[in-house]
Amino acid sequence: MELFAVNQQTCNQDGICAAVCPVGIIVFAKGSIPAPAAGAEEICIRCGHCVAVCPTGSLSHRDMAVGDCPPVRPEFRLSAEHGEHFLRDRRSIRVYKEKPVEMDKLTRLIEIARYAPSGHNSQVAQWLVLGDRDELKRLAGIVVDWMRWMLAHMPEVALSLHIDRTLERWGEGHDVILRNAPVVIVAHAEKDNRMAPSTCSIALTYLELAATTMGLGCCWAGYFNAAATTFPPMMDALNLPPGHQSFGAMMVGYPRFLFHRLPTRIAPNITWRMG
Repeated sequence: MELFAVNQQTCNQDGICAAVCPVGIIVFAKGSIPAPAAGAEEICIRCGHCVAVCPTGSLSHRDMAVGDCPPVRPEFRLSAEHGEHFLRDRRSIRVYKEKPVEMDKLTRLIEIARYAPSGHNSQVAQWLVLGDRDELKRLAGIVVDWMRWMLAHMPEVALSLHIDRTLERWGEGHDVILRNAPVVIVAHAEKDNRMAPSTCSIALTYLELAATTMGLGCCWAGYFNAAATTFPPMMDALNLPPGHQSFGAMMVGYPRFLFHRLPTRIAPNITWRMG
């Protein structure tokens, strides 16, 4: 099979597939059937736009059969009001129930997160799911060791991150590192891949938003990730694949409390440059 095949009986020759192709590898002329351009094999980023946009389902990509791509369900689309409420209703959850998160839910979260946009459709994010209580406590302790190192060797930076107060609270018996979350999900990729930082960050954002639909809550584990990217003992403990780096970590669990209002935020600072 060529890179993609077109059903000539159902294709309405509208050229939409060629219009939306981000790398311009579909040749189309009015009254003709779309065809791969020269070198399409090497240039195609396998984004699936051509399959998704065809109104008659006539185009099937070799790596993405039209039958494997479920149709869009308009009734599931959020209204503008519903979308705004959904996004404003998201909260960073720092108090969790003592309840484990089911593996099927965690799997589903990551399955959804893989649909996040990535540069050149690179999809470079890989995942480490940490759900053993003893290991999480040990990792939190290593983060505390990193904080003590920061306070001793980079005090100005440490104080700007309120590490002194965080260490005080840790000493008082409060888990201010991982908040007693039952699960931490790490998004990692090859550290020299230019697509990795944005890809992992956006994928984790998708994961966080999806979690709210499953009754779960999340919070970015900032201190954890800072240690994971700079502190050799933490890097050793995570034991990521060679050449890989953490590009974000997310605490996940069942929220202990419900929120009943939508907090305000500061007004956006906008500079308009309109034609």
